[in-house]
Amino acid sequence: MTELGPVAWPPAPIRTERVVLREPEARDRAAFIELLASPEVGTYLGGPRPRDELEREMPGAPSRRPGLFIVDLDGAMIGQITLTRETGHLRQAAGRAELGYLFLPEAWGCGYAAEACAAALGWFAGALPGEPVVLATQTANVRSMRLAAKLGFIEVERYEAYGAEQWFGVWSSVTPSG
Repeated sequence: MTELGPVAWPPAPIRTERVVLREPEARDRAAFIELLASPEVGTYLGGPRPRDELEREMPGAPSRRPGLFIVDLDGAMIGQITLTRETGHLRQAAGRAELGYLFLPEAWGCGYAAEACAAALGWFAGALPGEPVVLATQTANVRSMRLAAKLGFIEVERYEAYGAEQWFGVWSSVTPSG
């Protein structure tokens, strides 16, 4: 996995108490399109993507790529988590691993995101011990801010970008969280 370093990809599915983190499959296509076309999901990401555009761009299964986990609840996709090497859209994160997450609105408020992200961070800590992970979100995205705090991300700075105040934090498996 060149994006994150010398780790084997894909890992075996990661099972938590309620969800499974796994690679994308053909059966995820409809949920993947729903996720990216959702006005609620797109609120802090520049808006939803047009459904017809997504349908054209994804004629088959969602693409598999290193660092992309599908969050599966009872055999159905409810979200995605990404762990990718930041390539330049954030100067603060250049060259560092970045956590991203998107969940379908019907999965919000149930603790699935915290459970799944904690599992992904646990996998990352085992694969690349001691390497920090960064996260950026709009400060207006209260749910995302709460999740970052719950996961143990520590605020490094706030800055203006994309017409809104952004929050930037760092997580490390060697930094006590709580």
